[in-house]
Amino acid sequence: MNQKSSPGKTDLLADLLPPPYHLEAATWRDVGALQRLEKVCFPADAWPLVELLGVLMWPGVVRYKVTDGEGEMVGFAAGQEIEGAGWIVTIAVHPAHRRRGLGRVLLEACEAALPQPVLRLAVRASNRGAQALYREAGYAIVDRWPRYYVDGEDALVMEKRRGV
Repeated sequence: MNQKSSPGKTDLLADLLPPPYHLEAATWRDVGALQRLEKVCFPADAWPLVELLGVLMWPGVVRYKVTDGEGEMVGFAAGQEIEGAGWIVTIAVHPAHRRRGLGRVLLEACEAALPQPVLRLAVRASNRGAQALYREAGYAIVDRWPRYYVDGEDALVMEKRRGV
C-alpha cells in the first residue's frame, strides 16, 4: 500500500474520534467489509467488486477506515491524484454512526495524505448534509455533472484550494 501521510498527522486525527472508534489504513483484506458498507451507504451506486479491489490495492491511492469497538468497518474514505488535483474519490459512513465526526476525520485524513494544492470531490446534488460538511471544510461548488449517478441525479463537483 502506498500511504503518503505522515504517521503523526494521522495519529492526531485519530485522537479526534470519540471512543470506541479507531482510524487506520485500509487494505485489500477489508474488501468484504467495504462491500457491505458500500451497499448500506450507496444502495443504488455501490461500487462493483473489481472497483473495490482497485481502490484498496491500486498504487498511489490513500485509503482509511474507521472501525467501531468491535472492529467492524463503519467508515471509509479514499483519495488519489487525478490530472494534477487531489480527488477524494469516496467517503462513506454507516448511517447508524453518522453525526459523530467520523466523516470529518476521514476527509481530513485524505486531505493530509494528498499533497496537491487543489482538492476536489463529487457529491450528490441532494446530499445536503455532505455538502455542509464539505463547505465547513473549505470546499465550494465549481461544477455540476448532469445525470452522473445511476438514478440520473446530478453530481456537484466541489473544490478546495490550499496555498494557491
